[in-house]
Amino acid sequence: MSTFGAIEAGGTKFVCGIASGPEDLIRTTIPTTTPEETMCRAVRFFREHAPVDAIGIASFGPVDLDPRSATFGYITSTPKGAWANYNIVGSAREAMQLPIAFETDVNAAALAESRWGAARGVDDVLYLTVGTGIGGGALAGGRLVHGLAHPEMGHIRVPHELAEDPFPGVCPFHGDCLEGLASGPAMERRWRVKAEELPPDHPAWKLEARYLALGVANFICTLSPKKVLVGGGVLQHADLFPMIRVNLQEILNGYLKLPEVLPPLLGSNSGVLGGIALAERLLAG
Repeated sequence: MSTFGAIEAGGTKFVCGIASGPEDLIRTTIPTTTPEETMCRAVRFFREHAPVDAIGIASFGPVDLDPRSATFGYITSTPKGAWANYNIVGSAREAMQLPIAFETDVNAAALAESRWGAARGVDDVLYLTVGTGIGGGALAGGRLVHGLAHPEMGHIRVPHELAEDPFPGVCPFHGDCLEGLASGPAMERRWRVKAEELPPDHPAWKLEARYLALGVANFICTLSPKKVLVGGGVLQHADLFPMIRVNLQEILNGYLKLPEVLPPLLGSNSGVLGGIALAERLLAG
């Protein structure tokens, strides 16, 4: 049985893991500092544990996923200091001399949930995470969705009823896109308190459920997923899921069948297991 390595590269931490699947996962967390220091610690983790056959990197973005591009494997226009235009794949390949698979963190999480989690065996999956930002990944016919770049689901536009919600949004690029209206920082800026501190009956949750349902409805209409998984820190509020489902039924109005809308099953391991699944796919060809 092959053993795989994974790096879930985040703006504040790297999660590194070694596994053949969820049952034997060994993981560690490394603070994200400079590229050189962070990658050096990641490489040390892999060398100190069992040999691996390939490594999957699930990275924050934007990233270049086009194998024909001169900057394939780079983290590109991120505002995260020294990580802008950083060749993360080249660095890992040079240090480890192993095959490297590369994806966005949210696409990788969608793959992991399809392989082992809440969408196991399902080839058409939407994965949305709502926290510091809003990101999305998708499988369509078993293939991860790419194109000109990769999905940027947090930046779609949703109806903004300014009379009801005059908040202008927090996105520095688009103001009141989905991320600008419904991310954790948007909730905190609008209500002047962190989302986790809002009481269950606060009107914030009704508004949040509406915006998330509007976003998910757009993705249902365009991607036609059989399962929709929504995770992230904001979704720790238990009542959001039934509220999102009720809003979705109203928005779709019987035009389309409503897919299952569920929390991810793999929890905080979705990203690092996504890296394992990427490496597994790479070796399988």
